[in-house]
Amino acid sequence: MKASKNFGIYAIAILGLIALLIPTNTQAQQNGIKRTDLQRHNLSISGIETVQARIDFDAHTAFGKHSHPGEEIIYVLEGSLEYEIEGEAPVILKAGEVLFVPAGKIHSAKNNTDKKASELATYIVEKGKPILVMKK
Repeated sequence: MKASKNFGIYAIAILGLIALLIPTNTQAQQNGIKRTDLQRHNLSISGIETVQARIDFDAHTAFGKHSHPGEEIIYVLEGSLEYEIEGEAPVILKAGEVLFVPAGKIHSAKNNTDKKASELATYIVEKGKPILVMKK
């Protein structure tokens, strides 16, 4: 009986740890914005990984100020998005255009149009750190 009781305790502890380690999109989910992680791979550089995600913006939605522990490369898939990067003038990109966001730079994105907009975001980041850090 004692062994099965210990097994239950261990199983609950393991499930709890797994829940903490599984990457979630809660930070990236805001009203009208959906983030879909597409792939994640270790790079040949120790401690660095790449993560690719699709971010869909409903009409007139914005993703607030945030940063990443590495570089972000953005490709606008559809629609038009306005990006603000710390220390730079805002830029509006449409489908087919790209943007590079340096590591640690605070930035934001918004869809100012009446149509859906989407981007493909590729992050080159330090492994084990959160992909996204929201700023207040």
